Amino acid sequence: MAKKGDTLVVRVQNNLTEPTMVHWHGIRLPANMDGTGEVQKPILPGESFEYHFIVPDAGTFWYHSHQNETVQMERGMYGGIVIEDETDPVMDNERVLVLDDMKLTSNNEFKQHGPVGQWIERHDGREGSTNLVNGKEALTLHMHAGQSERWRIVNAASARYFKLSLDGKPFKIIATDGGLLEYARTETELLITPGERFDIVVGPFEEREVFSINSLPYNRVTMLKAKLQKYATVHVMERKESIAALPGKLTEIKSLAPQDAEVNRKVKLSVDPSLKRIIDFRVNNKMHGMDKPVMVGDLQVWEVSNTSLMDHPFHLHGFFFQILEENGKAPEYKAWKDTYNLKPRSTIKIAWMPDNRPGKWMYHCHIIEHHAAGMMANFEVINPLNPVTEKQESFHGCHI
Repeated sequence: MAKKGDTLVVRVQNNLTEPTMVHWHGIRLPANMDGTGEVQKPILPGESFEYHFIVPDAGTFWYHSHQNETVQMERGMYGGIVIEDETDPVMDNERVLVLDDMKLTSNNEFKQHGPVGQWIERHDGREGSTNLVNGKEALTLHMHAGQSERWRIVNAASARYFKLSLDGKPFKIIATDGGLLEYARTETELLITPGERFDIVVGPFEEREVFSINSLPYNRVTMLKAKLQKYATVHVMERKESIAALPGKLTEIKSLAPQDAEVNRKVKLSVDPSLKRIIDFRVNNKMHGMDKPVMVGDLQVWEVSNTSLMDHPFHLHGFFFQILEENGKAPEYKAWKDTYNLKPRSTIKIAWMPDNRPGKWMYHCHIIEHHAAGMMANFEVINPLNPVTEKQESFHGCHI
């Protein structure tokens, strides 16, 4: 946990038997701190690396391995990050709920696959039957009647889509990837795809209520049939006075561009036949390709299309974007996003501004197996007038 404007200094010591590195998902940091192979040498076994960067935005973020992710993330190399601000709504309690699942054998060992299983996992992404909240199975949460809590939810799963339900009880959505929404939205269901974050307000509830935190079936077009998944149980205890205060307007989000803004880049996600691997996952017909550079200060309006017959969560490193339209329709509300789900045969138009953080960046599908199989591209942000300058000063300091 840190405060907006803090400088985070994180020394990563690699005690694994293989290289690793850490990506800071959603944080607008310098390119050389992004934790990818394009900007950093992997941290070799026995070595260490120090990440240091200012956290300029309040919100719910997370970190995870960006080396051999299908193995290292599956084994738990991730965690949530909370960046607070003085203007945050006051709640009675806050929780960070990091969601994941694991595919285990009957002996609770990580399951290995033969050729057929490997192909299915490459196609679908890895989904397991052991559901985790903060690394624990069948978690029980306790909260007091009459109180309201802020739950910061991170979907850290390799491929599991989490369609949140609290046994039908309503909750309020107050924030997503890039921080607060302008106005709270009352819902009973919420789709959270891999890599996404949502903050919700739950409660108040009555004494002795018991309900489940579930993931409802969502058909993202895989070989396995979606079914109800239970993650945790909530028990409501004795009543306590509440100090929670949720203002009518949470923040102001200024639009970057109108819905009809001219597109200056097209990005196509596709799943194509392959003689060697049966299918390939591609961006603009390339696997792990290099896209054209963008210039600092040059507004980007991208058309991102999913030509395949399955869902793909699109993730842009290092920058927030706004959805201008999805399949020709304007979104219901404004939000800052870094991860957004593209349904089969769908197209979104996004707008984002490359600020003065030149260097190499990437975008990719956040189903980890699809990313590994090729659905990723790099690009460079260029400022020909000024070299990158990394500010080291901050009002606070925070070490992890």
